[in-house]
Amino acid sequence: MQVRKRWVWLPRLALSLWLGSLAILMLVPILLTVTNSLMTEREIGLNYGLLGQMVDTASGGKDAFVNLKILPDWLSLEQYRHVLVLAPKFLRMFWNSAAMVLPIIVGQVAVAALAAYAFAKLRFFGRDKLFLVYLMTMLMPFQVTLVPNYMVIDWLGLMNSEAAIILPGIFGAFGVFMLRQFMAHIPFAYTEAAKMDGAGQWTIFLRIILPLAKPGLAALVVLLFVDYWNMIEQPIIFLQEAARQPLSLYLSYIDKEARGVAFAASVLYMTPMVLLFLYAESYFVEGVQLSGIKG
Repeated sequence: MQVRKRWVWLPRLALSLWLGSLAILMLVPILLTVTNSLMTEREIGLNYGLLGQMVDTASGGKDAFVNLKILPDWLSLEQYRHVLVLAPKFLRMFWNSAAMVLPIIVGQVAVAALAAYAFAKLRFFGRDKLFLVYLMTMLMPFQVTLVPNYMVIDWLGLMNSEAAIILPGIFGAFGVFMLRQFMAHIPFAYTEAAKMDGAGQWTIFLRIILPLAKPGLAALVVLLFVDYWNMIEQPIIFLQEAARQPLSLYLSYIDKEARGVAFAASVLYMTPMVLLFLYAESYFVEGVQLSGIKG
């Protein structure tokens, strides 16, 4: 028995080492992006074979030499200055992203909270079947709904406008599904007690359900922000004018010779997502767990 107890920690240690290795492996690209953004343009060029570092190949030719470095020789904010001061397109596209993503989040959270409350706490004819329709639309690939969305948006005359991105995003099905799963875990005793005290549906929703659903709402906000901050297909299809395009398309406009600018732009691009996650981390974890969402 003592021998068994002595070695019982080995599986836990192996699992911890495995998960730690995966975490480090996923953090390495982020670390390289941050540190490379603090290098000068010349150092970036030397490291990535852009300034004449050539090696002989087996076939007798020449090839570029790539030297991945974690720490820069000298800390430099040159690339950030280039992105924020010398490239006004970055700030304009940043504002475009914010102007589209924030209304989508506010609108979808509001619509999803109301619909989720109805599906989770109200009893009406066809409730479960209607929720099944929501699930079916959520499971459909984005490319399947792209053509009908394009036809509807074109018929409404919303092409090449922010509304072409915002309106379909507000009525997404994912928020309804996630909040419904979360609200279903709230005991009916709370709502029944409120009804006995004379509270109406709006009072129950606003003063009881929403405060209890804060973790689910926070998790939904984080997931929606990450999803729509990184959207690519919708802006390419619905926004023809470059002046209206969001920040998610900015990196594709950077020349391959300006690697340092790409690193700095990438760091600035992912900063809002990281800050939002850190701010709502505890709510996010609790909300995902109680909603039953699995990655």
